[in-house]
Amino acid sequence: MSVVVSIEDLGGSQKQVKVSVPVPAVEAETDRVTAEYRKNAKIPGFRKGKVPKSMVLQRFADDIERDVVERLLPRYWKQAEAESELDLLLAPEVGAVNFEFGSELTFVATVDLRPEFGLGNLDSFDFPEEPRALVDEDVDQALEDLRRRVADWKSVDRSAARGDRVRVEITEIKSADAQTDEESGNQPQKRTFEVGASQVWEELSLAATGLSAGQRGEFEREFLDGAEVGKKKFEFRVEAVEERDLAPLNDAFAEKYGNFGDLADMRTGVRDNLTRVRREDHERARREALIEQLCDRHPFELPKRVVLEETQEMLKEYAGSLSRQGLDVERAGIDWQKMGENLTPQAEKRVRARLVLDAASKKLGVEVSEEELESALVEIARSQGRSSGVLRQELDRDGRLGELRSQLMRDTTINRLLGEPEPGAEFEAEAEAGAAEKSRPADPDGSVGSDDPNDPNDPESS
Repeated sequence: MSVVVSIEDLGGSQKQVKVSVPVPAVEAETDRVTAEYRKNAKIPGFRKGKVPKSMVLQRFADDIERDVVERLLPRYWKQAEAESELDLLLAPEVGAVNFEFGSELTFVATVDLRPEFGLGNLDSFDFPEEPRALVDEDVDQALEDLRRRVADWKSVDRSAARGDRVRVEITEIKSADAQTDEESGNQPQKRTFEVGASQVWEELSLAATGLSAGQRGEFEREFLDGAEVGKKKFEFRVEAVEERDLAPLNDAFAEKYGNFGDLADMRTGVRDNLTRVRREDHERARREALIEQLCDRHPFELPKRVVLEETQEMLKEYAGSLSRQGLDVERAGIDWQKMGENLTPQAEKRVRARLVLDAASKKLGVEVSEEELESALVEIARSQGRSSGVLRQELDRDGRLGELRSQLMRDTTINRLLGEPEPGAEFEAEAEAGAAEKSRPADPDGSVGSDDPNDPNDPESS
């Protein structure tokens, strides 16, 4: 017996499904729930378990109705989904539920389906050129960057210059009619930053340049306030100026910071690492170029609720990243609505890429074997220090095991379009590469950045 009453097209890729649960099923579930309540009900004048069924139904009507609905909806939605053969992208959004004791139960569910679109060209992509060959100067620069990265800091009795580290106490300057600092929570904040670093406000770096410990400075910075652009003023007091105490580049340095026998071995290790990083960067750029062109070639209307869900997930990822850096997200003063609006285009790109790659996977006949799925689970579990069996159970319980399989299919599809090895081979190569991690120096890839969570690199953090 079909439980789907009707399917209404809401436009785009949304539909509304009306589902009916047969009376016998409703009555049977009602009897089961009522029996459970009757068994535990405590009503004056009756022994436990001896309360009349009619009294239990009357006394606990709302609770029994809620439990019956919660049990029947998932079960009969699953049947309705199978009957209608709907290809859902998200769990249904259940709307009106009509339930009365002794009658059928009906409910409506709004669903977002996989949009239908014609799959276009899957060939002839434009990829970035191969990176230039490494030269000795690249190795020299990487070693110098490593020296700077691992250097200790020492206080100096002079004015700050580019590349120095400065400790300041910074406060936003409020207007005369604004609340007091205590009322507004505008307390002085301790900040440590490297003058001229890319993640530091340029205005702050310029204001701090030329100042020494004990001196004060001010600067202004433009901010978006809704749709309006406004300026905020800040004042700060320099507490200390520090410079790097660079260690000499010799055999002792090689042994301490790379576990190498001597400087010559370290140069070889740095060269190998730079080669690996450049190869990985190039592969990443090829993948990004492929996805960008696939998205451009397939302009179709995206499911709005799916994009919204993706945006919310990105906001959660960002909030989690800030929390791991020690920032109090609740007090950071972040305009989450504005940030969500800014992230929406990126969320749309993610959703479109997944949909196009899924369609390409189907066209290319891509499949993921149980062996490939298990290899992926082992790799993920190993990176998290967990058992692959426990990870599989957790993903299966949360309904995410299918998404992992889908992602593996997308990765395989990308590799086929790029003409590269498929994910199974990548897992093996990564496992072999992991064994060599201990022998390479700490980040000798030319990347330099501050690890200080107090860097004023977020407009709202000051």
